[in-house]
Amino acid sequence: MNENPASNAPNPAMVFDTLNAYQRTGALRAAIELRIFSIIHHTPLTAERIAQECQASSRGVRMLCDYLTVHGFLSRSQTEYSLTPTSAVFLDEASPQYMGAMARFVASDEMIDTFCGVTGSVKKGGTLLPDGGSTKLDYEPWIEFAESMAPMMMPSAMFIAGLVSERFGKRPIRVFDIAASHGQFGLSIARQFPESSVVAQDFAPVLTVTRRNVEHAGMMNRYEFLPGDVMTIDYPGMFDCILLTNFLHHFSQSACENLLRRLKSHLNPSGIIVTLEFVPNEDRISPPMPATFALTMLMTTGEGDAYTFAEYCRMFSSAGFHQNQLLDVPQSPSRVIVSAV
Repeated sequence: MNENPASNAPNPAMVFDTLNAYQRTGALRAAIELRIFSIIHHTPLTAERIAQECQASSRGVRMLCDYLTVHGFLSRSQTEYSLTPTSAVFLDEASPQYMGAMARFVASDEMIDTFCGVTGSVKKGGTLLPDGGSTKLDYEPWIEFAESMAPMMMPSAMFIAGLVSERFGKRPIRVFDIAASHGQFGLSIARQFPESSVVAQDFAPVLTVTRRNVEHAGMMNRYEFLPGDVMTIDYPGMFDCILLTNFLHHFSQSACENLLRRLKSHLNPSGIIVTLEFVPNEDRISPPMPATFALTMLMTTGEGDAYTFAEYCRMFSSAGFHQNQLLDVPQSPSRVIVSAV
């Protein structure tokens, strides 16, 4: 519950709800693991019927479903539970926009345990996780990210593919997909450009997921795979489009500038870098999701942050990119920065 900034009345419910917010995470994760939304699908069901399908106690299912109803994930008529529009689109496995798999990463035990140490990270000014947290070599949770986060990324991937198409028409281009992960950004461009080629870079264990998705898309003949740390490995040749999606926020501004200088020397004269990020406004407290993402970087990285557009412009300009355009991504809290020399 958000306190109305126009009101000076104290709001104890905001304090209570925030201190209990972990319960909402646990309840939603349990419902996803039990497949409650997929079991209900289009047919209203009683707690007893749901319990039979997910092999749980009817008492437990009733209590969980009532909790989910209070928080808008289910609706109830008499004794039967139905999906709400949000759960029907994003939490039913039959939906093409299913997001439930994200729980394996964003609500993992490791992530929840990490946020039990906010006090320590605030005192330190960075993550309490060993070896720099999510920036360490072969950070294992990135495999789970690659396997579970593709549905959330698809609107951004399709938007970026459209931008690249506007820039290059239909001529063949060479794409460098940095931290390729699930591979959907490079694949979306490859579908738009039938004669394009993509170099997908990531840590070797993550690239197994990328490779699987590329193979499923039938595009192995148009892909190269580059394992290793993008900050130190050699880059294979020149590119027309370099993708930096959900990456720069993990590092300090100086580290980002060093990377951008290296990338510039591998970008063709008419090429572009496309950066996808959570970019807060200059006030750093809006919009809510990009603004609060800074805390995630505090908890999981040593020097990362949610940078403003002005900060990104300084980084890119320092590396020699003086044309930088900020665009909002439809149906997404992310923003895209298109940069050129």
